[in-house]
Amino acid sequence: MNDNRNMLLAIVLSAIVLIGWSLLSERYFPTAADETVTVQDGEVVDVPGPSDVGIEAGPDTREQMREMVEVLGDTDRVAVRTPSLTGSINLAGARFDDLTMTRHHVALDGIDDVRLLSPAGAAGAYFAQYGWSGEGVEVPGPTTRWQADRDTLTPEQPVTLRWDNGSGQTFLLEIAVDDDYLFTIAQRVENRSANAVAIRPYALASRAEASTDESFWTVHVGPMGVFDDAANYDIGYDDLEDAGVNGERFTSTGGWLGFTDKYWLTALVPDQREVVTATMRQTPSGAFQTDYLANPVLLQPGQASTFTARLVAGAKEKGVLDAYEDAGIPKLSKAIDWGWFEWFMRPIFDLLRFFFQLTGNFGVAIIIMTVLVRFALYPLANKQFRSMAGMRRIQPKMKALQERYKDDKPRFQQEMLKLYQEEKLNPAAGCLPIFLQIPIFYALYKVLLVSVEMRHQPFALWLQDLSAPDPLTPVNLFGLLPFDPPGFLAIGILPILLGVTMWLQFRLNPAPMDDIQKQVFGIMPWILMFIMAPFAAGLQLYWVVSNILTIAQQKWLYHKYDLEKDGMKAGAHPKGT
Repeated sequence: MNDNRNMLLAIVLSAIVLIGWSLLSERYFPTAADETVTVQDGEVVDVPGPSDVGIEAGPDTREQMREMVEVLGDTDRVAVRTPSLTGSINLAGARFDDLTMTRHHVALDGIDDVRLLSPAGAAGAYFAQYGWSGEGVEVPGPTTRWQADRDTLTPEQPVTLRWDNGSGQTFLLEIAVDDDYLFTIAQRVENRSANAVAIRPYALASRAEASTDESFWTVHVGPMGVFDDAANYDIGYDDLEDAGVNGERFTSTGGWLGFTDKYWLTALVPDQREVVTATMRQTPSGAFQTDYLANPVLLQPGQASTFTARLVAGAKEKGVLDAYEDAGIPKLSKAIDWGWFEWFMRPIFDLLRFFFQLTGNFGVAIIIMTVLVRFALYPLANKQFRSMAGMRRIQPKMKALQERYKDDKPRFQQEMLKLYQEEKLNPAAGCLPIFLQIPIFYALYKVLLVSVEMRHQPFALWLQDLSAPDPLTPVNLFGLLPFDPPGFLAIGILPILLGVTMWLQFRLNPAPMDDIQKQVFGIMPWILMFIMAPFAAGLQLYWVVSNILTIAQQKWLYHKYDLEKDGMKAGAHPKGT
């Protein structure tokens, strides 16, 4: 077995390991449990949950949807203004149903901000709501008109919403927001009546339609939660459709649940000290809903109760999510689907972000990281290329052995091993550097796929989005011809450079002795060129730069090794000869 065969085997086995583990690894989650109730004075105190009080979950049909501007103008609202968000809170039902993210844009032109939440009645209705359910007491509902003490919510100026049921109970939502994507909602109830009342705080997130982002085995899109410190990625929109109105139910102390898109997140976060019953379901209207219901609270006359909840609504920026984890929201960064190799992907991303902060360009950051990877692997590469240079030097001897023992394969193998021992060569020396680079390559692939920080990040010239494929292709004469080629033909400049540099790299390697191997290695660069064309330009950039550095390293080490060998031979001759 020569070095090229080992390299091919390394690539195939690494791909099997990466894909196999991702497909077969199981993710565990707590078993569903019944709703929790509270016993007071020997009697069970229970009140209905959010699904029982007729919570409106968005429009039933497309015909009911109206223009966004018309819908937003139909109700009184509290404006939301932060460095990261703009929108409003609907005073009818106290719904968070109008949010756009000012740091992220729909297209590269940066004209339209990305909309996350939309009101019921608008296309793509998607909102969050905080409230109470109760028995024997009138509680605010989806059409309740709340009174606000201010008309604008900012990080410096919180807002309090108030509603009095006229029977002695006052309900308050004290809402604060930070500079990023975190709302803090203190749900307070004051009982000034002469009777005790039972209430249960709840929160829900409802979206009329499933996400348009594609969910596949490397990226989870859909309902998600962290229950008792365990992340649950196992439930998708299809599962909720199959489960019906009862949905999937969990009990947890604290945690969070909501909906995750590829880059965006809406997460309901209960008081982390409280036990809640969390549910993911499809409502009778067809909307998808996640909600939690806290344990019942029995309020005696003159008592008040406050349940502090939070809402995360925004982009899945790793630094922001990490900060919220540090502030007490467990495993919020798991909303980014890092996958099985999370332990390796997080440092890769942190390294890229560090270089981005230094240079201001993610493409330059990728190049710097590539150089560092090659530098870190230099000792192994040195051994690899020494072995490969030796293999090149003994090619004539190997061909002679092959010709001499062409009809005696066992004897040929024996003589080959003997030749390796005489030349002090290890044909397997080239495998390890390749195995070590495969996880780095996969980690970069996932980072480019799931990190919103890489979205719409330019490099130079025509590469204006490193998270998208290279858009410039010779198939349509680099855009001069007015048509878009089909995906399998849209081969950009970077994939072409990838194929060429890999072909040059293989040309520097010792030629395979086997004709089939020669054919495989002859066509592999051009097959990879087609395979890599749909991938992110940042990944293609990494591979091209790595190939160029490998070629330069190969030529220099081959030259250095040949000089050493020639010097050793010259020194072996007696003086004067």
